[in-house]
Amino acid sequence: MSFCYNLDKDKFDEFCEFLDENIGKKGAVMPVLQKCQNLFSYIPEPIVDLMALNLGVSSSEIYGVATFYSQFSLKPKGEHEICVCLGTACYVKGSDKILKSLSDELGIEVGDTTEDGKISLAEARCIGQCGIAPVVSIDGNLDIGNLSSADVHKIILKAKEIDHEQG
Repeated sequence: MSFCYNLDKDKFDEFCEFLDENIGKKGAVMPVLQKCQNLFSYIPEPIVDLMALNLGVSSSEIYGVATFYSQFSLKPKGEHEICVCLGTACYVKGSDKILKSLSDELGIEVGDTTEDGKISLAEARCIGQCGIAPVVSIDGNLDIGNLSSADVHKIILKAKEIDHEQG
């Protein structure tokens, strides 16, 4: 299908197979969105229309579900996600300033990805690490605490180091 030219063909084929398996199933929107998010790391616009057509629902219903749940993204995500906790303990200790500094240094807003596709910036209401507030999480599994705005460069370098450690 030409309208999905920028999507990985194998992932697109896997998604279409899953979509076909869910045609006619009640409540299929959520699992199909989850499969899409897992495969592509976001919900591409052409996929929404394809889902609507095949599942017999409106595109607006799919967008409604996709925008209601924070697990879904309508924008491509970077290879790594830096997430700043804005829960009460972190906020009181300056996490809003850390988020602003990260945004400035990366040149992106919350929810966006750097031009090179390496880093996405996110915020959370609570990461659950209040004892080391303020906290930043990288890729959801590396929490760095007791931070200040002066640590922003270190946070970005740590996110970029992950590639080298895995390679």
